[in-house]
Amino acid sequence: MVHGYNRSTTWVHKMNYHFVWCPKYRRKVLNGGIKKRLIWLIHEKAKELGCEVLKLVVNPDYVHLFIRGDPTLPANRIVGEIKGYSSRVLRKEFPELRTRLPTLWTRSYFVSTAGDVSSRVIEQYIEKQRGM
Repeated sequence: MVHGYNRSTTWVHKMNYHFVWCPKYRRKVLNGGIKKRLIWLIHEKAKELGCEVLKLVVNPDYVHLFIRGDPTLPANRIVGEIKGYSSRVLRKEFPELRTRLPTLWTRSYFVSTAGDVSSRVIEQYIEKQRGM
């Protein structure tokens, strides 16, 4: 679709989210084989959810994920599914994570929506609609 928008039978959308989350205690454990496996797991879960990973950066102590979702899928479900799935698999495959951390991820995360249209442009559009 034009300008990166997705279309279904009843809506047109572009739901992009920027997520950031950290390991428990901000421990620097996301490196080497753990990092490689985490990247693969995030892509796998995103595909299963019907999302598209636009950009992913895994640093030793945090993850930045830019992802395109579906309007029927809430942001908290996307990040919850990714964090839960990756934690279960990584802690099973890398026993050193179980000995260093009670859980892999903190309960918190940052989320922001991202798009091509600024808030000011939307406000101007709505204001112009009043005059029609």
